[in-house]
This record gives sequence, structure tokens and C-alpha cells, in this order.
Amino acid sequence: MLIRMLVGLSGLGYSLGPGDERDFPQDEALRLISAGFAIPAVEQEIERAVQAPTAERRGRKRNVVPSNGDGSSKD
Repeated sequence: MLIRMLVGLSGLGYSLGPGDERDFPQDEALRLISAGFAIPAVEQEIERAVQAPTAERRGRKRNVVPSNGDGSSKD
């Protein structure tokens, strides 16, 4: 049974890290899965839908320059 490791595991002839996949005998694979050390590996890639990005919405543009004059102050 093909499993994907969640933790590191080493034995005679193999050294696995998290994310590594390896084929184990059925009883050994089930033991590792039930102990929380591994999960069943999916043999084919699953295609997932991705939501399209939405347009950014901002408030109205504000005029930062005063409309009555050049902005200089005269005392």
C-alpha cells in the first residue's frame, strides 16, 4: 500500500522524511496510518478549482489640492 509520511521514519534500507511516499505491506501501512505517522497516498493528482481574483474596489478619488487658489497661505 502506498502511503505518504507525516513524520520521519527510517529502517533497514530506507530513510523517509515528512512528505515522502513509499509502498509498504498492507498490515504495516495500516499500522503507520492508525498511529498517525502516515496517510494513504493519492495515486493521481486531484485538480482543484481556484477562485478567480476579484477586482480591487477603492473609494472615490478625492481632490487633495484646494480648488480656491494655489494653496499658498498669505498672512
